[in-house]
Amino acid sequence: MRIYLIGSLRNPAVPLLAQKIRGLGHEVFDDWFAAGPEADDYWQKYEMARDHSYIEALEGFAANHVFEYDRTHLEGCDAAVLLLPAGKSGHMEFGYALGQGKKGYIVLSQPTQENVATRWDVMYRFATKVYENEQGLLYDLYRGTVQMATYRGER
Repeated sequence: MRIYLIGSLRNPAVPLLAQKIRGLGHEVFDDWFAAGPEADDYWQKYEMARDHSYIEALEGFAANHVFEYDRTHLEGCDAAVLLLPAGKSGHMEFGYALGQGKKGYIVLSQPTQENVATRWDVMYRFATKVYENEQGLLYDLYRGTVQMATYRGER
């Protein structure tokens, strides 16, 4: 299965989860993470230094390039996994994947001092499944891999 892993550029758990999913035999797209935790901040500063508004920056070459890069991979995936915490971009990508008819899974963040008071939201019901932690997702992906291999006559 080709999985687009969605999350925050500031979440160091993204590449760790991607590696675990790869270990189950799935293809994972998380290359967007290479841009680094401050990529959006630097893009904003650069565009503001050029006296561009947010709307003008969205129409620029850099924004278009990043958008098309991500959209291409979203359209090529079989499923999307949203690893929380994630911001507006992550939720937009997740909704786009669901709108394309793809399966979508949400992994809730582990409670910490910072997010313990996170508000609940019923709209996560749009997801194919919501997991309390990554272990549940990994278990289901493992089961899916075994079932798919058995169906194809592989072991």
